[in-house]
Amino acid sequence: MEGNLPKEKFDELEKYIDSLKSTKGALIEILHKAQDLFGYLPRNVQLFVARKLGIPGAEVFGVVSFYSYFTTTPQGKHTISVCMGTACFVKGSDKIIEKLKEKLDIASGETTKDGLFTLKDIRCIGACGLAPVVMVDEKVYGRVKEEDLDEILNTYRK
Repeated sequence: MEGNLPKEKFDELEKYIDSLKSTKGALIEILHKAQDLFGYLPRNVQLFVARKLGIPGAEVFGVVSFYSYFTTTPQGKHTISVCMGTACFVKGSDKIIEKLKEKLDIASGETTKDGLFTLKDIRCIGACGLAPVVMVDEKVYGRVKEEDLDEILNTYRK
């Protein structure tokens, strides 16, 4: 059932679920915990949660697929998000993401072969005055130019 995922993480997730006073209405909270533990929510983790809660796997999958925070594929150690909102796009975020795709040799939504970076294009970060904006994990980089990308990437390669 667990594939190549560590049994200890399933045990920790089970312990977490068992510690809740009630699991009614706690599916999203439990999925957050599961994703924190495993880094993503593959089918076997979703089915494990469904069995523990006594609900259909389809219900768990529906929640996972609905919320963009949840992912069913392994993510990189660092997530690079390029804002594609109007202000950023007008200021060249399309060129920034194309250059990142080239430098990292991945498409948006993919993870580098070494597992270091996942690249995402997102609708709006909410820092329009700093356009174009790139976020690495929780750190915001404003007024990014193509020539800034190597320095930004190298910060996280160390």
